Amino acid sequence: MNQTATIAPSVAAAGPVDPLEDRSELLTFRCGGQRYAVDIMSVREIRSWSEPTPLPHAPPFMRGMVNLRGSVLPVMDLAHRLGSPPTDDDPRNVIIVIQDRARVHGLLVEAVSDIVHPRMDQLQDVPQVGDGDDNAMADRLFVVDDVMIQVLLIARILPPIGTQFAGTMT
Repeated sequence: MNQTATIAPSVAAAGPVDPLEDRSELLTFRCGGQRYAVDIMSVREIRSWSEPTPLPHAPPFMRGMVNLRGSVLPVMDLAHRLGSPPTDDDPRNVIIVIQDRARVHGLLVEAVSDIVHPRMDQLQDVPQVGDGDDNAMADRLFVVDDVMIQVLLIARILPPIGTQFAGTMT
């Protein structure tokens, strides 16, 4: 299938148009039996599963903390955070290390799938199902091979700024 870029007359003199300019770059993964994506720019690394040390008085979706090259990394069970049953311990699970401003967290997921580049016109709004949905965890979705993939909002997935777990600021 040939893709062609249309250059608007006012932009033609500036040079060729990058065909990826109108695209997002997203990391897709499986979590709670569903497919999700996050902006690749929020992903610092993907690491293999290691059992976290529990955090006292933490919400049930917080699995604990792991050592990330000398720093404490809080690890969240993303499936549990999104309302699915907790993720079973499995050595094939992975931890996606994400960053939102100064906050760094690990997201426990079943598997990382791919890096995709959906065009902006392929992204659709997630239907509102509640009153306002101001706290919705995803705001966009797209379809790949008849599978809907929700694009998660990192700032809404992470615990609120200032939440403290066992002396660790998140």
